[in-house]
Amino acid sequence: MPTISRRILLLSSAALAGAAFLSPAVAEDLKITIGYQTVVEPSKVPQADGAYEKATKASIDWRKFDSGADVIAAVASGSVDIGYVGSSPLAAAASRELPIQTIFVVGLIGQSEALVARNGAGIEKVADLAGKKVAVPFVSTTHYSLLAALKHENVDPKSVQILNLRPPEIAAAFARGDIDAAYVWDPALGQIKTSGKVVLDSSQVAAWGAPTFDAWIVRTDFAEKNPEAVRDFVKVTGTAYADYLAKPDAWSVSSSQAVAIAKLTGAKLEEVPELLKGYVFPTLEEQASGKFLGGGTVSAIAAASAFLKEQGKVDAVLPDYSKYVTSKYVTEALASN
Repeated sequence: MPTISRRILLLSSAALAGAAFLSPAVAEDLKITIGYQTVVEPSKVPQADGAYEKATKASIDWRKFDSGADVIAAVASGSVDIGYVGSSPLAAAASRELPIQTIFVVGLIGQSEALVARNGAGIEKVADLAGKKVAVPFVSTTHYSLLAALKHENVDPKSVQILNLRPPEIAAAFARGDIDAAYVWDPALGQIKTSGKVVLDSSQVAAWGAPTFDAWIVRTDFAEKNPEAVRDFVKVTGTAYADYLAKPDAWSVSSSQAVAIAKLTGAKLEEVPELLKGYVFPTLEEQASGKFLGGGTVSAIAAASAFLKEQGKVDAVLPDYSKYVTSKYVTEALASN
């Protein structure tokens, strides 16, 4: 994975202590709390049809979050066991030494995240953002991409009024005309596109040397107590991605997969097939390779952390991020096929 970098969290080590999790001694009694986001991606299908519950033999409490920062805060408090985050909040959490592990790289972000300017705002290019109000969820992948774009185009971030808003707040503010532009993901992205134009997306920012990705993380203590459940979670996720990659055209507007994804995410049904193409999804086999969990993801988190420190979003960069990434569960999932 190239220099890679979702979602300000002041983490207290005290908040991490004393979180109790159930032993898997009686599998039927296992309860898992999973924090997910409204990102259009293949694992929404097994989430919708109960495949995760069947595979793990656990009762799962699915909790929806608007940003990775919110997911990280919930993980830190012990109220979420497994969570979906972007590379920026992941890097911030690791830099603050939150006891987590990255267990699955969802995909490299492309057109699924974009900077949209409101019609009439006078914004045609990144340089035009100077003096404008631009909304973004702080310490998210889109925040990272916005700052990277400004740096690439030699625009002083201090010349831009960057506002910290969650996706639903962004859509509302955009509709009212309270902001000039926003960098966000769906379903808010699709909503603001109706009265705005895309200035650039994350595929362009990636080409400029600052790609971003999403990932599933797990609390380290939960994983140590429930390794088989984590393995089975990874296996189900990998199967969903394999199904999509084998026949992406089958996930059409009329497919049950697209319907399930639209229902869980709030994205427009007719846009789901195209939104799926906005990511580069690695296979389960690729997950364990040096490009991803086998090494590349560690380098990516380190690079993202260095950028966040440069931007004043984290206090320090760790000498080694390898403890925050593991290929163990991907490897075990492959072996269990």
